[in-house]
Amino acid sequence: MRSTPIFLIYKVIEENELGDVIHKDEIKREILAEKKSIRQSEFYQAAGNGLKPELTFIIWPHEYQGETIVEYGKKRYKVIRVYEKNTKELELICEGLVNQHAGS
Repeated sequence: MRSTPIFLIYKVIEENELGDVIHKDEIKREILAEKKSIRQSEFYQAAGNGLKPELTFIIWPHEYQGETIVEYGKKRYKVIRVYEKNTKELELICEGLVNQHAGS
């Protein structure tokens, strides 16, 4: 049951005339998700690649627009993997952000 409110966040990034990356704004949308713990196999596979998954959010596939950050409660998470289970379920596997900051 999708009853957990989360925010999907997309950072608008531009380059200036010198090629420097400039973080402009954030586009933030609230949706409902189902929060799940990380499966043990997923945790160990990711850890082998230097990732630290913490939570999985299940959402409707049509609601995802490539956002790279999820905000749940007062914490932000980076989307490290997206998995389409079927036509009704999309899993966003997320790891916590250090200092609540994500460059992309």
